[in-house]
Amino acid sequence: MALIDLIKHKKMIWRRGLFGALILMFLMSVVYLSVGEVFISPLSEWSTFEQQLIFQLRLPRLLSAIVIGAALALSGAVLQVLLGNVLAEPGVLGISGGASVAMALLLIFVPSFATPAWLMLAAIIGALLFTLILISIAKTMRLTTSRLLLVGVALGILSSSVLTWFFYFSDDFNLRQLMYWLMGSIGGASWYQHILTLIMLPVMIWMCLQGGTLDKLMTGELHAQQMGVDVDKNRGKLIVAIAVLVGGAVALGGVIGFVGLVVPHLVRLMFGCENRYLLPLSTFAGASLVLISDLIARTALNAAELPLGVVTTTIGAPIFIWMLVRNHDPS
Repeated sequence: MALIDLIKHKKMIWRRGLFGALILMFLMSVVYLSVGEVFISPLSEWSTFEQQLIFQLRLPRLLSAIVIGAALALSGAVLQVLLGNVLAEPGVLGISGGASVAMALLLIFVPSFATPAWLMLAAIIGALLFTLILISIAKTMRLTTSRLLLVGVALGILSSSVLTWFFYFSDDFNLRQLMYWLMGSIGGASWYQHILTLIMLPVMIWMCLQGGTLDKLMTGELHAQQMGVDVDKNRGKLIVAIAVLVGGAVALGGVIGFVGLVVPHLVRLMFGCENRYLLPLSTFAGASLVLISDLIARTALNAAELPLGVVTTTIGAPIFIWMLVRNHDPS
C-alpha cells in the first residue's frame, strides 16, 4: 500500500506541475499580447488599430516564442536521455550551428532562393546533417558519451567559425542582417512562417508520447532491448525529430541558447526523471521561458529591441550556475 500511495503522490505532483506550467504559459501569453509600446487591455473592446496590432504583429510573434521554446526544451530533454548526459543540448552539440551554416550558404551561393520557405528547409537540412555527422562519428569511433559531447562542442565551434568567415568577407546587407537575426530574434515573425509550425507541432506531440520508450532506454540498451524496444530504430526516429524541431526553431527565430539545457535540467531537479511526465512539462516550461525572455527583449529599451538569444542566455546562465553549485558535492 505504501508503494501505491507513493506512486499516486508522484503522479499528483507531476499533474500539479503540468497544470502550473500551463497556467503560467496562459498568463504570460495574455501579458505578452497586452504589453508593448501601445498597451492593449484584454478586458476592453479593441479598436481597428488594436486588432491589427494584435493579429498581425503580436499574435504571430507570440506563437513563434511558444513554438521555439517548446521545441528547444523538448529537444534538449530527449537529447539528454539519448546521450546519457545532462549537458547535452542542441546549441552545445552544434545542431543549431549546422542549421545556421546551411542558411548562410543558401544566402551566399543561391541568393535567388533565399525566400522564407527555402531558408526554413535549409535550416532543417543543416540541423539534420550535423546531427547525422555527430552520430556517425560516435558509432564509427565508438565514442563514450563524454567524448561525444566534446565532439558536439567542437562541431558547434566549427560552425561558429564558418559563420564568422562568411560575415567578415561579405558586404551583402542580407547576410549582415542575418548576423543580428542569428543572435536570436522573432521581431519579423509573420503568419507565413507558421507553415513551419504546422510541421513542427505533430513532431512535438509524437516526441512527448515517447516518454515510456525513453524511460526504458535510461535503463541501458540491453535492458531496453529485453523489454521489447528496437533501440536503433527508435533512436534514429528521435534524432530525425530533434533535427526537424531544432532546424525549425532556428528558421523561426535564429540561434537561441540555454533553453534546451536549463529547462529540462530544472524540471528534473524539481519533479524527478520520469520522461512521460518530464517531456510535456519541459515543453510548456520552455515555451514560458522564451515568452518571458522575448517580452523583456521587446520592452526593456524604448527605442530598440534586444536580441532574444542574448536575453535567454542572460537568464539561463545564472540559473545553470546556481544548479551546478546547488548540486555540488565537496567530497
